[in-house]
Amino acid sequence: MKNKEINSPFGAGEIYAIIVAGGSGSRMKSEIPKQFLPLNGKPILLHTVEKFLQIPHIQVIIVLPKNDIEYWHEITASNSIIQTLKDSITITVGGASRFQSVKNGLANIKSDGLVAVHDGVRPLINLEIIQNSYVVAAEKGTAVTSVWAKDSVRQVNENGESIALDRTKLKLVQTPQTFRVSLMKKAFETEEQSFFTDCASVLEFAGEKITLIDGAYENIKITTPEDMLVAEAFLSHI
Repeated sequence: MKNKEINSPFGAGEIYAIIVAGGSGSRMKSEIPKQFLPLNGKPILLHTVEKFLQIPHIQVIIVLPKNDIEYWHEITASNSIIQTLKDSITITVGGASRFQSVKNGLANIKSDGLVAVHDGVRPLINLEIIQNSYVVAAEKGTAVTSVWAKDSVRQVNENGESIALDRTKLKLVQTPQTFRVSLMKKAFETEEQSFFTDCASVLEFAGEKITLIDGAYENIKITTPEDMLVAEAFLSHI
């Protein structure tokens, strides 16, 4: 990752984004990795990356399976936005888990600042949420996007019995999850744990306080064919 002396719009050093795109097409019932499936005529991952590239001076690190890197270069060869800003993009190989993939992305960051980690298959993220995540992370150190649970929620125990939980106290975690680079680097020095489901759980395990910020219900993670229909519907109203 190339380093540049910049005047960050968030006043906290350089600005980075790690876009994690290591999924397969299994749950989408597709031979094409889900991040490359067309959404309104454009691969899902391109929607996502282009949104982050709207942040001034940002450096975007895209984490991909090794076998998908050549395909990324093929589909972006004629993309004017990607080609114009190609010096702001670094491609790196993912790991066997999300933890390892994010860690590989972090290895490309050589200076302090702020780093947002975002799912490559959350293409409907809006610019306001991204910007707010950097603003809050600059002040608090952490900024994790979330929305309130809408449905009733029950916790299922090992014996199959369940108990109701108070949904007014439950939030659903999304991405981006944005942190000071120094905190991320320190947290990811730990050994991977089975309960690490996102970056927030890693930072929390390292002793950092997690600050929640407002996300958006349309900021869905595209995982199943039904999600594609929902995403297309949202895009038709943007």
